[in-house]
Amino acid sequence: MKRSPTLFACAVVAGLAIAIATPAMAALAPGAKAPDFTTRGATAGKIATVNLKAALKKGPVVLYFFPAAFTPGCSAEARAFAEAIPAFTKAGATVIGMSADPVDVLADFSAKDCAGKFQVASAGPQVIAGYDVALGRTMTGRDGQPRAITTRTSYVITPEGIIYYAHNDMSYADHVRNTLDAVKRYRATVP
Repeated sequence: MKRSPTLFACAVVAGLAIAIATPAMAALAPGAKAPDFTTRGATAGKIATVNLKAALKKGPVVLYFFPAAFTPGCSAEARAFAEAIPAFTKAGATVIGMSADPVDVLADFSAKDCAGKFQVASAGPQVIAGYDVALGRTMTGRDGQPRAITTRTSYVITPEGIIYYAHNDMSYADHVRNTLDAVKRYRATVP
């Protein structure tokens, strides 16, 4: 995958401040083993356990990492994934969003910007390291505490736990379309 510089503009929204300029590159290439994880997350505001292995029992998983809830790009991306959930469901895929945000923030985000349509989960240091999605920057959250933020990286993971497709771009614009197309390509190869 080609390295290209991207710029995620400075945004101050809901008390969050982000300023990032960094090269972006998907960390796990197709064919790599996707690290399993169990963490806390939320759907429609309800906090619950999120486990990759359990989700993969239902079929492929679209696992997308986003920098921070309630920032303009992340909100737009979440709304786009929410609108596309019927198409992902028809293709047999589960969508899980992840960021380093605390669970209480993600619970609110899951109800609002995700429209209660899919899980969003808190990516701790082990998950961030396992998927190699650390942006190398921190931000100040609504609670005034600094925390790590992730790259905007989307993966399609096969039920066997293998990365089928990876897309890394700080622009949210193509993540939904590209991952849905990848799920459909994967499904076309499975008898």
